[in-house]
Amino acid sequence: MLTLHGFPYSNYYNIVKHALLYKDIPFREDLTYGGGEDWLQISPASKVPAITTENGDSLSETSVICDYLEEAYPDRPLYPEDPYRRAQVRQIMKMSELYLELSSRQLLPHVLGQRQAPEPLKEQVRQTLQRGIAALDHLCRFDPWVTGAEFSMADIYLRYVSGMVRTVGENQLQWYALSDIPAAANWEAAMAESPAAVKIDADKQANASEFFAYIRQRYGS
Repeated sequence: MLTLHGFPYSNYYNIVKHALLYKDIPFREDLTYGGGEDWLQISPASKVPAITTENGDSLSETSVICDYLEEAYPDRPLYPEDPYRRAQVRQIMKMSELYLELSSRQLLPHVLGQRQAPEPLKEQVRQTLQRGIAALDHLCRFDPWVTGAEFSMADIYLRYVSGMVRTVGENQLQWYALSDIPAAANWEAAMAESPAAVKIDADKQANASEFFAYIRQRYGS
């Protein structure tokens, strides 16, 4: 059976977990926050998530894992068959990560440390988020799913990226960037009601106290 390594408070972990649940792939979860030589054998960059395949091989990096799951378990596909439409899904995934996730993550240490970030950093993040939101407003349909009638990996990616954007934005910028796309509101509600998301959100909440205890122990915040 495939093993998913990581912890439920991680949005990247939850991207892979949602794909596994959607595709109905049997898996077990290995709760770990990383660290140690054994972990480096599974995740060479010491990042969460990682998987161990049914054959005992390991993979890390979320987008790589998602591509592997699509190819190894083709039932209930999360990418369109048409090459151009498949590329469109990946384009939205990449933009979500580059302009929303990674820019927001610059403010995460300040959120976890319960302090306000320097204003120049806030403004830099705000400008990058505005650029990303403008691009997604152009690319996404939210009718009812991100790319239209078909649910895809773009929906899963954006759902868990937007969680980071909301957490950081409301805490540091007093602004949730995705609210600037009115059509996204119904999509967010539909995603939250899906069985996979309901389970993932519950597991994340259950992991919260342990995760924050780990953060306090590691960073002394």
